[in-house]
Amino acid sequence: MSNAAQAYARTSQTTGTAREIEAQALLKAAKQLRDVQANWTGPSASMHKALLFNRRLWTIFLSAVESNENPQPLEVRQNIANISVFVMHQTIEMQMHPDPAKLKPLIDINCNIAAGLAGRA
Repeated sequence: MSNAAQAYARTSQTTGTAREIEAQALLKAAKQLRDVQANWTGPSASMHKALLFNRRLWTIFLSAVESNENPQPLEVRQNIANISVFVMHQTIEMQMHPDPAKLKPLIDINCNIAAGLAGRA
């Protein structure tokens, strides 16, 4: 099991609903990315770690929406899948051509989705 999946599982045991857990995981990923951006000195181990955590989190979301057992409407599932693909492309772009400005869309997506899950959107 990946580190992101393990963190997700640990969080789910100590917190409430799936939506709350997902929001917390997204905010954790956004914080890691924001810390990299705020302390930018070039590509670093912390950058790679933050990108890996975020990518694994979005891989979990993508796997969940691809499942036939997912109760969400098809349109919602497609939107999440599209966002997941964008996140993967943006992550690859960041790894190939590191630039702290490229973290902003990832941070914004995570914060906005987390706010929606928490009912604050």
